[in-house]
Amino acid sequence: MTVIGTARTQPNDNVQEGRLASLRNILPVLRMVWESGPRTVVAHLVLRTLAALIPLAVLVVARWIVDGVVANASAGLGMTGRLWGFVALEFGLAVLGAVLSRGIDYVGVVLRENYVRQVSLRLMAQASRLDLATYEDPAFHDRLERARAQATDRLVMVAAISRFLQLGLTTVSLCVGIMVFSPWILLNIVVCLVPAALGEAYFGARVYALNFRHTPKRRELDYLRQLGASRESAKELKIFGLSSFLMGRYESVSGELRDEVVKLSRRALAGLSLLSVVSSLGYYGAYAFVVYQAARGSLSVGELTFLAGAIAGANRTLQEFSVTGAGIADQALYIRDMLAFFALQPSIRSSTNAVPVPRPIRKGLEFRDVTFTYPGRPEPVLRGVSFHMAPGERIALIGENGQGKTTIVKLMMRLYEPSSGQILLDGVDLRDYRLEDLWHEVGVIFQDFARYEMTAHHNIAVGRIEQHEDPARILEAARKSQADAVIDRLPGRYAQMLGRRFDGGLDLSGGEWQRIALARAYLRDAQILVLDEPTAALDARAELDVFNRFGELSSGKMALLISHRFSTVKMADRILVLENGKVVEEGPHEQLVAVGGRYATMYELQASRYR
Repeated sequence: MTVIGTARTQPNDNVQEGRLASLRNILPVLRMVWESGPRTVVAHLVLRTLAALIPLAVLVVARWIVDGVVANASAGLGMTGRLWGFVALEFGLAVLGAVLSRGIDYVGVVLRENYVRQVSLRLMAQASRLDLATYEDPAFHDRLERARAQATDRLVMVAAISRFLQLGLTTVSLCVGIMVFSPWILLNIVVCLVPAALGEAYFGARVYALNFRHTPKRRELDYLRQLGASRESAKELKIFGLSSFLMGRYESVSGELRDEVVKLSRRALAGLSLLSVVSSLGYYGAYAFVVYQAARGSLSVGELTFLAGAIAGANRTLQEFSVTGAGIADQALYIRDMLAFFALQPSIRSSTNAVPVPRPIRKGLEFRDVTFTYPGRPEPVLRGVSFHMAPGERIALIGENGQGKTTIVKLMMRLYEPSSGQILLDGVDLRDYRLEDLWHEVGVIFQDFARYEMTAHHNIAVGRIEQHEDPARILEAARKSQADAVIDRLPGRYAQMLGRRFDGGLDLSGGEWQRIALARAYLRDAQILVLDEPTAALDARAELDVFNRFGELSSGKMALLISHRFSTVKMADRILVLENGKVVEEGPHEQLVAVGGRYATMYELQASRYR
């Protein structure tokens, strides 16, 4: 009985009833196993079936050998050819059993690799389908944590099921052999094993309930482990002396979990130990009865050998059978969490009658009285925002942090839906367009863009991954963003691994990474370009070069810039000033400065720093 991390809220109080209901979850997992490799599954079952019959066959041959030895000794015949044949047969069965065991191990490895690959791919695909808002819900991360663990850990249950079937067949064969002599012996063993089986089921359910409740703290421990040993946080940990604080927090949280786990394990130890005494009484009662019958002469020595082995084997396999069965029921509870994750559906998706995005866009993009509130937050981040962006127009968004600039970008890409209002493209609601088309027509680089631990080539290719085998397009995008100058200095050029995670990888400066990220936007050949703080890590000269180039490359396209640098913002055709989630000013740079409002105040404040 192993205690592992699992989820956020307490499961159904009637845990035993939940365990029985959860057994229906086994079928979908078996279906996934079958789909991962039907031939491998068949081979595994055949090998398990053959291995299950070996113990009974060995006992039958052992009985023949013992009875043959006794008979030959009484007749003064010594070793006969028939007796040698029995010995050779038992040797052959032993060799066959060993070979089958190795075969089961080998096929099990293949089965495991196939299953893990398939479930991991399905997990990645499902995660990519879900809404962005889903990732901002802590309860979702609890569920995702369970699903990630179960994608591989639940393979233990798959192995347990095949082992369960083998044990069942072995048990049945041994029990049939025992019943030939006395059904009461078998009944005695089975009845005495029932309390132990129920005990396993009871404590297994308690383990699941405990793990379910512990998931948030398990996730915190994972985060603390990662934070305490990551390259990204190493500098601040040293400078701020945070290691002791993190270790103390880890010790405190892990100590709480340990205490609860130990308490439950102690109860299980006491309860299951007591119940094992009952099952032992059943075994030794049956064994004593067989010895008594042999002493009276009712059984031959060979029959005694057979029954003693069969009773011991049946007792052992019945115990393992019940423990394995209880374990499968426990695993089925965890599978319920994984299947629940796979059953999640995104709320943002293409409608049945969705249409392609027009090319070219003729009327532009319009926000019409848009209000938006993030899930779980009491106040809206945008309040009645309205503006229009015409084809070929460059608009800049400016405002203090938290005013909703990046939120506007997420809404125009349908990563979120407005709480109220409409977003129109060429007069058509965004919800009426095919989602994939919409994303293809927007080239966006967020301020917190991803730094992929891949080659320079693939770091650019992710901008339009279906063109990753077109080096000419990759080179052209790098040239447009001036990332080519960065890449040409790398030892492996476009084949150079970036980042420090893998051998041979080289990290880039913040500005160099930004040029790589800009190349992704240019690769898309999109009708709308969105740059969210695209030059934050560049020096003034590099920033000027990038925006001069951007002005050329965005000609004829809609372009949305988000920046805190007025040297960048004033290059836009029109500037929107956001404050308290509203557009409070709108116009070109010169007009807004002349008005003397909020924009002029911010511009003067920044300009005064350089005087």
